[in-house]
Amino acid sequence: MLDFSVYLGLFLSAFGAASLLPLQSEAVLVGLLLNGGQPAAALLAVACVGNVLGSVLNAALGRGLERYRERRWFPVSPARLEQAKASYRRYGRWSLLLSWVPVIGDPLTLVAGVMREPWWSFLLLVSLAKTARYLVLAALTLGW
Repeated sequence: MLDFSVYLGLFLSAFGAASLLPLQSEAVLVGLLLNGGQPAAALLAVACVGNVLGSVLNAALGRGLERYRERRWFPVSPARLEQAKASYRRYGRWSLLLSWVPVIGDPLTLVAGVMREPWWSFLLLVSLAKTARYLVLAALTLGW
């Protein structure tokens, strides 16, 4: 039961960190890797899946976001939304390779949803970026 709660906690941390919540899954992963109680490959797989699925949630929210743009409570001004869309048009889908970067990565996945990036390219690029980040982190932590 303890292993399940470890993996669940890591998954939720990685999922939440990929959303717009200010969470840090890297610290959780490093702590678990240093603990050595679970196989590194399993921890990496759980963190990657959780983080990518959190980004999928952002993109799905982005796909439905614009229908509410005229509402008073809408969190982004029309000018700021148009600016974000113009930036995405300028740099294109390859900008999703930066989805792992703190501060800009999560909003980038949301804008990709607004721009209706095809799911195949979204999943491919975000998975590559986020998996590479966790692999580098594990390599630095474990001295690979």
